[in-house]
Amino acid sequence: MWTAPPEYSGRGRPRLHGNKFKLNEPETWIEPVQTININDPKLGLLRIQLWHDLHFRGAALHPMSIVLVERLNEDGSLRVIKPMWLAWVGDAMPCLDEVCMLYLRRFAVDHWYRFLKQRLHWTAPKFATPKQCERWSDLMPMITWELWLARDIVCDNPLPWQKSIDKLTPGRVAQSMGGILAVIDTPANPPKPRGKSPGWKTGKPRKRRIRYPIVKKRTSRPRKPASKSA
Repeated sequence: MWTAPPEYSGRGRPRLHGNKFKLNEPETWIEPVQTININDPKLGLLRIQLWHDLHFRGAALHPMSIVLVERLNEDGSLRVIKPMWLAWVGDAMPCLDEVCMLYLRRFAVDHWYRFLKQRLHWTAPKFATPKQCERWSDLMPMITWELWLARDIVCDNPLPWQKSIDKLTPGRVAQSMGGILAVIDTPANPPKPRGKSPGWKTGKPRKRRIRYPIVKKRTSRPRKPASKSA
């Protein structure tokens, strides 16, 4: 990574980068903006350091804050050789002692995204407009909350190869939601009878569907070296 560039000297092109900041070379680090020590009941002694206005070489206009979390022994030596580096992008950064604790929630968020894709079919529909995609994505947290609130009122309905459990998971709750949906009914209109469609109403304006170009990703092949003439 790179630090913020120095002030413009008035000659030549303004610099985009400052000094190098290599994560695996402490001698390249600048003085941290803040350093705190925390005695966590589970993780033990933690040392957290913060640096501002660092960026990658290809993103000089997108600075970020870098946080280093180290686990220490009682004598101050490193308990875990490999430290944990975190990046914060945004303005309202929380307190430094809360950043590493917020990172621990990432594992639960990752499992939630996998549940949305595999069980709630988040990425299965192929919508035509971005607005439809946004509306479908907005329904995912609402469905998750419904499963969470229904966990105490549903009865376990395992498949023939599954064992009964007392503490239902979100997937097992979704598997047992059929009985609740049959009781509360659906707000959707009843299906129309089969038969010949009445067709488009006379005088109703028509609007063509917007067609978007198909994005195709191809694997780039290395170029063959030019043959040398004899």
